[in-house]
Amino acid sequence: MPLVIPRLLAAVAAAAALLVPARADPYLADYAYPFPLARLDFRSQGQDLWMSYMDVAPEKPNGRTAVLLHGKNFCGATWESVIRPLTGAGYRVVVPDQVGFCRSAKPRAYQFSLHQLAANTHALLEKLGVERPIVIGHSMGGMLGIRYALMYPQDTAALVLVNPIGLEDWKAKGVPLATIDELFAKERKTTAESIRKYQQAVYYHGQWRPEYDRWVDMLASMYTGKDGDLVARNQALTSDMAQSQPVIHEIDRLEIPTLLLVGMKDTTALGKDRAPAEVAKALGNYAVLAPAVTARIKGASLVTFEDLGHSPQVEDPPRFNAALLQALDALLSPAKP
Repeated sequence: MPLVIPRLLAAVAAAAALLVPARADPYLADYAYPFPLARLDFRSQGQDLWMSYMDVAPEKPNGRTAVLLHGKNFCGATWESVIRPLTGAGYRVVVPDQVGFCRSAKPRAYQFSLHQLAANTHALLEKLGVERPIVIGHSMGGMLGIRYALMYPQDTAALVLVNPIGLEDWKAKGVPLATIDELFAKERKTTAESIRKYQQAVYYHGQWRPEYDRWVDMLASMYTGKDGDLVARNQALTSDMAQSQPVIHEIDRLEIPTLLLVGMKDTTALGKDRAPAEVAKALGNYAVLAPAVTARIKGASLVTFEDLGHSPQVEDPPRFNAALLQALDALLSPAKP
C-alpha cells in the first residue's frame, strides 16, 4: 500500500512534464545564445538587478562599436545573423537583453520607461568602455534607440532603425489605452501557437518558414513553468511603456546620422486589436510611415525592402546584411578621419 502514493506522484509528475516544455524557464537558462554571455549587476529603483549581454570582438577592429537593441517579442539572440557580418566588417558588437526580457532580470515591480532602459544601456556601455557607438534598434528597440539618441546625442555616433515601432502615436490615432491588469490577462494567455499566429500575420505578411519556429519556441518557453506569470507581468508593463510613451513627436530633434532599414510589408501597430475597425485599418502602414518619418529627420536616409516585413534581418539575412554594411559605410564616411 505505501508504494501506491510514490507511484501516483511519479505519474502526476510525468504527466506535468508533458505539459511544460523542456526549456520552460523565465530566464532562458537552457537556451544557447550564439556567443558567450556576460552580466552587469547594478542597482535600479532600489533593487538589485542585472543585464545579460554579448560582447563580440572582431578579428580586425575598425575602431567602431555597434550596439544592437532587440524588440519586445525578441531577444538579443535574435540578432544572431547580423552579429557575424558586423564583426567580419571590423565592428565590435554589444548586444544586451534589456531588464524585463530574456536572460536579464525580471523584477516583480519596476517603473518601465524608455528613459530608464536607455539609462541602463548607457551604464552598461560606460562599464565596457564603449564611446560613441552606432545604435541599431529593431522594433521596440527602435523606440529605445530614438530615446537613447535623444538623451545621449554626444555619445552616439549614428542611429539605425530597423522596422521601429512607434512611427505613429497609436493613442492619438484612436487606439484605447489598456490597464496593466488587462495587458497582463492577455499576456497570460500567450502560447507558442498564439505567438506564431500573430507573427505570421503581422511580421511575415502571411508567410512562414520552419526556421522561424526556433524564435517562437524561445519566447514561448519563458511563459511556461515556474515564474511564467512573472514574465507575463513584465511583458504587460513593457507593452504599457511602448503604448503610452510615444517618441514620434520628438524625432525632429534628432541631429545625428540616421538610417532607416524597413521591410515595407510590415503592419505592426500595438493595440490594433483594441482599436475600432476603421482605425485599425489605417495603422501600421510602414509603406507610408517610413518615408514620412525619414523626411522629418534631418539628413536621414531610408533603405526599403519591398517584399519583406517586420524582421528583414530574420527573413532575408544576406540581403539585409549587405544593405546594412553598405549603408553604414555611407552613413559614417563623413565622420571618418
